[in-house]
Amino acid sequence: MQKTSFASKNTTGQMKKADVILGLQWGDEGKGKVVDVLTPRYEVVARFQGGPNAGHTLEFGGEKYILRSIPSGIFQGGKTNIIGNGVVLDAILFRAEAEELAKSGHDLTKQLCISKKAHLILPTHRMLDAAYEAAKGSAKIGTTGKGIGPTYTDKISRNGMRVGDLLSPDFKTIYAKAKARHENILRSLNYTYDISDLEHQWFEAVEYLKRFRIIDSEYFVNDCLNAGRSILAEGAQGTLLDVDFGSYPFVTSSNTVCAGVCTGLGIAPNRIGEVYGIFKAYCTRVGSGPFPTELFDETGAELRRIGHEFGAVTGRERRCGWLDLVALKYSIMINGVTQLIMMKSDVMNDFDTIRIATAYEIDGQRTTEFPYTVTDGLKPVYTNFEGWKCDLRDCRSYDEFPEAFKRYVDFIEQETGVPVKIISVGPDRDETIER
Repeated sequence: MQKTSFASKNTTGQMKKADVILGLQWGDEGKGKVVDVLTPRYEVVARFQGGPNAGHTLEFGGEKYILRSIPSGIFQGGKTNIIGNGVVLDAILFRAEAEELAKSGHDLTKQLCISKKAHLILPTHRMLDAAYEAAKGSAKIGTTGKGIGPTYTDKISRNGMRVGDLLSPDFKTIYAKAKARHENILRSLNYTYDISDLEHQWFEAVEYLKRFRIIDSEYFVNDCLNAGRSILAEGAQGTLLDVDFGSYPFVTSSNTVCAGVCTGLGIAPNRIGEVYGIFKAYCTRVGSGPFPTELFDETGAELRRIGHEFGAVTGRERRCGWLDLVALKYSIMINGVTQLIMMKSDVMNDFDTIRIATAYEIDGQRTTEFPYTVTDGLKPVYTNFEGWKCDLRDCRSYDEFPEAFKRYVDFIEQETGVPVKIISVGPDRDETIER
């Protein structure tokens, strides 16, 4: 079959647009691998939200890499990578990540730009994260503990520190003021802590950060578009963790949806091109919160074992369940997805029967809409499919897939109204089939 051209066309009189890639479930969909696969078709890759709670895993050449803050296009030589204004940045973790990549021969100082308007995660933000979670007791959200939520809180309350502040002669004064405010909150929560070592590391790390190009990213991104350069905007987490449209309050602190590209990079809505929506052939979730199709039986355990479903950043077990089309169609609607990308299809190679939730029953009423709240009374309505019972990793084209698997893909396309353009059959970048 003829391959789709994924990069936006730059024909005469046609405005250049940025394409977007984002997760459609609760995160961990495999965005890192797909960005790495697509990057050769783009000149610029930009992260638009999230922080070091991202865990984008890439495997190639027998090596495995996990990216937390740095865009997944960093491994493709000659590409410009941008950490956008919508990202929150931990200087300590960023330095560790960048230095590890440098060991593998990737000089990030030549490839990576950082927005002046990206907010900094301070040592006291980590303490606040831990203190707030401890105060919630059994109502814990299950954060990564990296200070991301408190940093976004400071951003919204107009008390945040930004990367651009590193260039100010008043930097230490700005820091001291922010630290004092945080310490007042920590005292009110009776939280005991010691940040002396962490603080020392942080000051060393922000000096390291100054080695990189610190830019007015909104101008840079729009200048790229105006010059006809192709841009891929990369999200972190997943749609169902969006602070507005996710399973609130068990969500992240930023807008993970397509609209977050506009605010997280300074791109106007009319400059958004293709929207690639990534989903697993089944569902997973890390941490607390509702999960309608979660499996508590041996099948769920098998999905976890075969799929190596453990958080790339936290190491936590991921909860596993069948594909949820109600939630998927909701995510497609919110994001305006134009092309679907299905990951980890090979995990279900040996299952006799595979199920897809096509509706919910709530208090005896059937619905195909994702509800305001997911209650214990919700029951998924399933459609069963015959398993394909073969190793999809042996396939190198769509035509080679077994008919049972094609029926599974066809059903998803019919139900969502969106084509499945890329199918991943393994972790390596070469185990990727395009239609």
